[in-house]
Order: sequence, then structure tokens, then C-alpha cells
Amino acid sequence: MRVLHFYKTYYPDSLGGIEQVIRQLCVGTGRLGVTNQVLSLSRQKDLAPYLFEGTEVHRVPLDFEIASNACSLAAIGQLARMAREADVVHYHFPWPFMDLAHFMARVNKPSLVTYHSDIVRQKHLLRLYQPLKHRFLNSVDTIVATSPNYMASSAVLDRYRDKTRVITYGLDRDTYPEPAPELLDQWRARVGDKFFLFVGVLRYYKGLHILLDAVEHLDYPVVIVGAGPIEQELKAHAARLGLSHVHFVGALDDADKVALLKLCYAVAFPSHLRSEAFGISLLEGAMFGKPMISSEIGTGTTYINIDNETGLVVPPSNPQALAEAMRKLWDNPALAADMGRRAAQRYRELFTSEQMAASYTALYRELVARHAGQALATAKA
Repeated sequence: MRVLHFYKTYYPDSLGGIEQVIRQLCVGTGRLGVTNQVLSLSRQKDLAPYLFEGTEVHRVPLDFEIASNACSLAAIGQLARMAREADVVHYHFPWPFMDLAHFMARVNKPSLVTYHSDIVRQKHLLRLYQPLKHRFLNSVDTIVATSPNYMASSAVLDRYRDKTRVITYGLDRDTYPEPAPELLDQWRARVGDKFFLFVGVLRYYKGLHILLDAVEHLDYPVVIVGAGPIEQELKAHAARLGLSHVHFVGALDDADKVALLKLCYAVAFPSHLRSEAFGISLLEGAMFGKPMISSEIGTGTTYINIDNETGLVVPPSNPQALAEAMRKLWDNPALAADMGRRAAQRYRELFTSEQMAASYTALYRELVARHAGQALATAKA
């Protein structure tokens, strides 16, 4: 079984949530006999194919971007060539150029798209994109939603309910390095041993301005891991509020990130817009047995974090409610510890890489068998 994943970025060029999902998919399905390839775009000069954790990764030059939509003329021909050798083509939405490339490359293989998120921000361009988007979603064999919450709340997915199924994200704890005791000691000396943690790319929909406002009158340490387009804006906001107890530590490698996940008291995840369709770093918090605070935005964040069970869920864009939730966890260590244990249990029950990989492998086989049956019926006719 040969599967080609097509997405705009991948390791090592980008370390975002979708890239992590594709990585976990490739590792997990690879253990079940699937041979995975990834095709992505890159600004790097050396674009020779490389192996990453057993997955063959191909990159083509990124030519230009329009409203965060990465485009590459070389990707069209490369997609056509690689799709001919694949048994299944696995797309990752949203990426409007991908939809166009699918048709220009004349891909005619069993195909599916993991629907990671609605498009939220570019509303004017979205109207222009609508016909292509629906033509693309109509053309693929199956659409995968990443949580029942998102399936229920997405108007786009509602239109394709008959061809959509839910397969949640999953993580493999063994793909995360175990930090050395010395590294844990270094971070403990730097940020203390009781703090709230945020991990993620610093983007507009992550709601970090809400988190900063929430801790204006609290002295709880907060550690923010990540870099991104609004990093300087957030640092300036923190400076205006005089938040000396908020630590921006930048983008970190996996060992440092795991060290902070192990050390932190709780995970704060204030994303306030539907662009946050799931929250991989929120799931990482659950995997490490941490209580969580998130917002109710009708997406997978509230599938991971169950209010008053694995953590607390607050209204979006509400610094006062977020502050009160932080205070409740901070002042009740026994409650926080119980929530963390239930978060880890929920991870083991629903969100392991093994479960995700088994579901996708079964779907790949189903699509190949369906196409083979259709080809046989056409030949007989």
C-alpha cells in the first residue's frame, strides 16, 4: 500500500500541528505496512528527497504566496508523477492551491482529504474560492473530519455529510524524546516548577492576547513556547501590561518542549476562533497528564478537554473567565491533579497514534478496493 500525502509544508521546514499529524500518520500507518511519501513546498535551496522516520519526503520550490496560499508550478508536475505511483492520494485541507493542483495534475487515484479546518479569515477571497473548493471536495472519494464537534459545527462538512467520516488525531508518546534530568533542572531554574504553559505557533487565532489580559492582575507564571507572525505584537502587549511573570521562550526543539510539558502545572490554550480546529498541543498536554483550560469554539478543543472532567472550558475572548479558571486550578492542586489524570486516561482511550493509524489504514484499503470494484464493473460493462 503506497500513500502520497500532499500538503504545503512538512518537517523540517515547519513544525505546526498539521505537520505533526502527517508525521504521526506516516509513522503509525508505516508500522501497519503502508509505504508513505510526502510532497510539500519549501523555500530551502537544497531540495533533494530525504528520509524522515521512514517516510520519503519530496519538496519543490515555493514560488509565491497569495493570502498565505503557497503556490508552486513545479508541484503540479511532481504531484502528477508521484500520484501515478501511489495507491492512494491523501490531501490535507485547507490549501486552495492544492485543490487546483489536483485538477491540473489530473489525479485519478483513490483519494481522500483530511479536513483540518474551515477557512475563517480570508472572507472576500473565500467567495472567489468557493467554486473550486466545492468542486475539489466533490471530486475526492472521502472527507475525514477530525472530531465529532467539528463535524457537527462546520457548514461546509454538513454539505458533504454522506461522504464524511470522523477519525480523530492521535499521538504516539514514543515519538517524543525523554528529556535528560539536567535539562529539566535547567528549565526548573529558569521558569520555576509551577506555571501555566502554552505551546504553539503564535498566530492571530491562538488568543494569546486574551491570555495576557487574563494574567494582568494575577502573578501566576506563564510560559509561552513558540514563534510566529504576531510574536513582536504579543511581546509589546505584555510589556505594556508589565507582565514580568510571562516568559516568551521562542520556538524550541522537542526535548525542551517535552521538558516544559512534564514540568508545567497546567496547559492554557486560549484559541478563540474556529481556525483552531483541534489543538495538537492541547492533546500533548493531555498525553502528559496535565489539566487544561480551553475555550468553547465548537471544534475539537472541547472534544479533547471536557469541562470539569479533564480541565475547564471557558467562553472565548473572555479574559475574566480565563483568569477565574486559572485561579480555580491554581488554588486547588488536588482538583488539578485529578483532572490531569483523567486527561491522560482520555488520551489513552481516544487519541493514540495506533488508533488513528488503524482507522486510516482501513480507510485506505477500503478506497483501493472500491476503485478496483468500480474498474471491474466498468470493464464488464
